[in-house]
Amino acid sequence: MDTSFQQITVDPTLAEMGKNLNEAMRILEDGHREREEDKEKRRHSRKDIPGPLQGSGQDVAHILQLVQNLMHGNEDEDLQSHRRMQNVGEQGHMALLGHSLAAYISVLDKERLRKLTTRILSDTTLWLCRLFRYENGSAYYHEDDREGLLKVCRLVIHSRFDDYSTEGFNMLYSKQPVIYQSAACRSGLGQHLCNQLGLPLSSLCTVPCNTMFGSQHQMDVALLDRLIKDDMDSGKLPLLLIANAGTPAAGHTDKLGRLKELCAQYSMWLHVEGVNLATLALPYVKSSVMAATQCDSMTLTLGPWLGLPAVPAVTLYRHEDPSLSLAAGLNSSQPVEKLRALPLWLSLQYLGHDGIVERIRHASQLSQRLLDHLTKQTSITTADLLGNEVSLLEGLNLVEDDLNSPVVVFRFSQTDANSAQSGGPLETFHSSDREILDALNRWLGEQLALLVPASGVDIVNLEDEGSCVRFSPLMTAAVLGTKDEDVDMLAERLQEKIPVLISTLRLREEFREEVHRTAALTYIEDLSWPGLGTVRYEMSREEPDESKRQAELEKINSVLLKKLKELDSDLTFSTGPEFGPEKNCVYIGMATEDLDVAEVVEMIATIGREIEENSRLLENMTEVVRKGILEAELQLQKATEEKLMEEGVLRQLPVVGSVLNWFSPVQSSVKGRTFNLAAGSVDSTEPTYSMKAQSTGETPPPTPTSARTKHRLPGQKLFRRSLASSDCVSETSSVGQVEELEKEELREPAPEGREADVQKEPEPEPEQRGETPGEGEGGEQEGKREPEVEGRETEHPDSLR
Repeated sequence: MDTSFQQITVDPTLAEMGKNLNEAMRILEDGHREREEDKEKRRHSRKDIPGPLQGSGQDVAHILQLVQNLMHGNEDEDLQSHRRMQNVGEQGHMALLGHSLAAYISVLDKERLRKLTTRILSDTTLWLCRLFRYENGSAYYHEDDREGLLKVCRLVIHSRFDDYSTEGFNMLYSKQPVIYQSAACRSGLGQHLCNQLGLPLSSLCTVPCNTMFGSQHQMDVALLDRLIKDDMDSGKLPLLLIANAGTPAAGHTDKLGRLKELCAQYSMWLHVEGVNLATLALPYVKSSVMAATQCDSMTLTLGPWLGLPAVPAVTLYRHEDPSLSLAAGLNSSQPVEKLRALPLWLSLQYLGHDGIVERIRHASQLSQRLLDHLTKQTSITTADLLGNEVSLLEGLNLVEDDLNSPVVVFRFSQTDANSAQSGGPLETFHSSDREILDALNRWLGEQLALLVPASGVDIVNLEDEGSCVRFSPLMTAAVLGTKDEDVDMLAERLQEKIPVLISTLRLREEFREEVHRTAALTYIEDLSWPGLGTVRYEMSREEPDESKRQAELEKINSVLLKKLKELDSDLTFSTGPEFGPEKNCVYIGMATEDLDVAEVVEMIATIGREIEENSRLLENMTEVVRKGILEAELQLQKATEEKLMEEGVLRQLPVVGSVLNWFSPVQSSVKGRTFNLAAGSVDSTEPTYSMKAQSTGETPPPTPTSARTKHRLPGQKLFRRSLASSDCVSETSSVGQVEELEKEELREPAPEGREADVQKEPEPEPEQRGETPGEGEGGEQEGKREPEVEGRETEHPDSLR
C-alpha cells in the first residue's frame, strides 16, 4: 500500500492540483492590493447583484476574480465593525488542499478508496489519542462542533435501552432519560440536543454553579448529587453529564475527578469539552485538566487552537461495541465520509508533534504574560471568584490549582479606582450601579480590540460579574498570529485608558448636577452609555401642538450636535446608540481629568439658546418680509403717480415724449429705498449717501460676545481646566498680559484722532463760516478754482447738444 500511496503523491494530476490551488490562493489573498481606481470602479459596479447564468460559461480566472470581489467588496464596512481576517499560512494551505484532494480521491475505485480512507482515519485517530493522552479511543470527525455530542447521546441511549432500535420512543416513555449540564455551558446546547433527539425539555437538567466555595463558574457537585437522587426517586434515568474543561465565558474547569466518580456511581456517561483540553498536549498538565483523560468522551476543536481553516472538530470516545457506534452514527461504512479527516491528516503531518505543542505552549505563555502585566494594574480585577471581587494576584493564588486556565478575564473596578485617585472616593457610586461599570468595560473592550486587533480580545457578559474583557489566546493566537509584542502593547493601551475611565466615572455626578442647575437643559438617565452623560436642550417657549414641538426639538438638538462637533475640543459628541431608547439627545463621550464640566454645560446651553433665537427670528422674518413687500409696492405706486403729475401726460407718449425730453429735459431724482429687517420698515436711502449723515451717524454697536468664552493659553483646547502644575506658568505669563493690555490702551486714542480728522474735512470753507479773506488763503483759492471749472462746463449747454 505504501507503493501505491507513493504513486498517488507523484501523480501529475495532484501536482497540477497543488499548483492551481496555490495560484488561486495568491489571487484571492492579493485582493487588498488592488489600485484605488479599481476600487472606485468596483464600488460603482453592479456585479454584486445576482444575474442570469451565462450560457457559454466562464473561465477560471474570471470566476476567481468574481470570488475576490465578493470577498473584498466591503472592506470599509469590515474595518468599521473591527472584523478580523484569519491569517492563512502554509499549514492553512495544506488544510485547503485536503478538501481538494478529498474531491479527487472520491473518484477512485472502491478498493483503492477503502484502503486509502482506512489509512487516513487510523493515522489521524492514533495521532490525536496520543497527543491528548486519550488511550484506546475512537474518533468521530464532524463539521458542527455539537454534532459529536449528539452522536454520543444516541450511543448512550442505545446502550442503556436495549430495545431502542426496535421499540423507539416507547422505551423512553417508560423511563425518561435525563441529560445534565452546567449552568456555565454554552447557551442553547441542551435545547439543541433535545430537539435533535426528540426528547422533551424536561429531560434537560441544568445544574447551578457554586455559590459558597470555589469558583462561581464551576458546577456544584453536591447539588448535582441531590438532583440525580431526586430524578431516580421519581422514576427517571440519569443518562449523560456534560462537564467543562474551560467554560465558554471565563475558562474555568469543573472538578472533573469528583464528577467522574459520581458518574461511575450512577452509571452515567461523562462528556467533557472546553478550551483547556488543548493543554493536555503540553508536557506538564495540572491535575484538574488531567482528569479529563478518564472521561467517556471529549470534543476537540483543533481549527482555532492550531490556526487551521476548514478542518473538522473531533470527538474522542471509548466504547467496546462497534455495532452500537455504527447505529449511533459514530462509524460509517461509506468511505467518502471518512475523507473528512483528510485536511486534518495533512495539517498534522505538516506541523508535526513539536509544532503542535509549540503553538499551544505559545498561547499559554501569552496568557501568563498578560497576567504578569495585569498584576501591576491597580484598577483591574478578575472575575468574581469567591463571592466578592478580589484583587487579581489574590484570585490567582487562591484558585491556581483548580483553574489552570489560559483564558484571562479582567474588568475595570470602581473599588480600586477609589484608592487610585487622590481626589477622594466616589461617594455617589455604589455597588448597585453595575450598569455604569458594565458600559465602561464594554467601551474598554471595544477600544482595546480596535487599538490592538492582533490581541483578539473580546467582551464577555458574566452573570455575576457583568461585562468583562476576555483574552483567550488558544482560540485566537494561532489564527491572528499574536506575538509577545502584541500583549505588551495591549497592556500599554490598557494603562492609557484607565485614567480616562476613572475621570469619567468621577465626573458623571458633577455633570448631572450642573445640568440640573441649568434651566434650558434636561439630564437624560442612560446607564448603558459609556461616557460623561446624556443631555437634551428644551425649548423655552410653550408649543401646544406636540408633533410640531417634537419636530422643532429634533431640529434644535440636531443643529446643536452639529455645532458641538465643530468645536476644537477632545470631547466626542454623538447621537448615541442607533437603537437607543432616547431620541433628540446629545451624548457626550469619555472625559479626562482636566475637563471643566461647568464650561461644557454652559457651552451647550448657550449654543442651544442661540439656535432657538435664530429659529424664532426666521419664523418672524416671514411676516416681516411680507409686510415690507406690501409697503414697498404702495410706495412704488405712489412714486409712479408723483412722477406722472410732475412730468405731465405728454411726456408719457412714445414719440411726443422723446421730442419733448430732447428740447426740455426733466431733472428727475430717483429716490432709493432700503428694507430694514430689524425694524420691518421701508426707509429712504438719502441718509446713507449724505455726507452729514455719514459723519454724524451713530457708530453701530459692537458685536456681543458670549460669556462662555474665556482666555485660553496657546494650544489649549476648549473645556480644559488649568491644572496645579501650571501655576508657575500663569504667574510669569501675567506680566506679559499686563504689557499687552497697556499696548492696547495706547492704541485706543488712534481711532478717535482719525474720527476728528474726518470731522475737520468740511471746515476749510471760509465763505460759509464767514471768515476773513486773510485766513486760509490757500484753501480759499482752491475753493474758488473749483466753481469756475464747473461754471465753464455748464455755461454753453447748446454746444454740448
